Amino acid sequence: MKNIGILGSGSVAKALATGFLKHGYNVKLGTRNPEKLNDFLQKTNNGVSVGSFAEAAAYGDMVVLAVLGKAAAEVLTLADERNLQSKTVIDATNPIDQSVPPVNGVLHYFTGANDSLMERLQAQFPNIHLVKAFNSVGAHLMVNPVFSEGMPTMFICGNNTEAKAEVKTILDQFGWETDDLGAVEAARPIESLCILWCIPGFLQNRWVQAFKMLK
Repeated sequence: MKNIGILGSGSVAKALATGFLKHGYNVKLGTRNPEKLNDFLQKTNNGVSVGSFAEAAAYGDMVVLAVLGKAAAEVLTLADERNLQSKTVIDATNPIDQSVPPVNGVLHYFTGANDSLMERLQAQFPNIHLVKAFNSVGAHLMVNPVFSEGMPTMFICGNNTEAKAEVKTILDQFGWETDDLGAVEAARPIESLCILWCIPGFLQNRWVQAFKMLK
């Protein structure tokens, strides 16, 4: 598995693209607006290629969904489920309702306590092996973060065991301990971790934390 397709062109997509390049992968970013990536491409010395969502999805042995939560279903539709058939798709999205500002540092989600964006996506695209990961930490900490307290924990979930094993391999390379919380329903608390992670940022301008599971 050497080719990675990343659906998105924002900070998360670019951070993960840089990480995959660092660890020897080939990367194609899928976007509606290729010109948005001109500066990034210059910084990577053309180590990343750019195409449509469908082209990036077809290119990747593994694919990363790294777009705004409200756009996630549309982007997967544009990527074409046939290009993603039986592939592992890392779901790094969160269902943030951007029409509502944080209240005392707490983000508003467009999903409920007994629902998650990942569950909605998995139901709509049943032939894709979604694995939730990279949604509970800032983009600047996603690749080989260093903490004095030790290796941080990335919580993942998904219905396909082999897909989760593939994601764990990536997380090992990216400097994370993996804690597999089970099937897609576990996306409910995992997506909520983004809310918790952001509170110190909004209230104290502290954006350098990560979670650790003590066992």
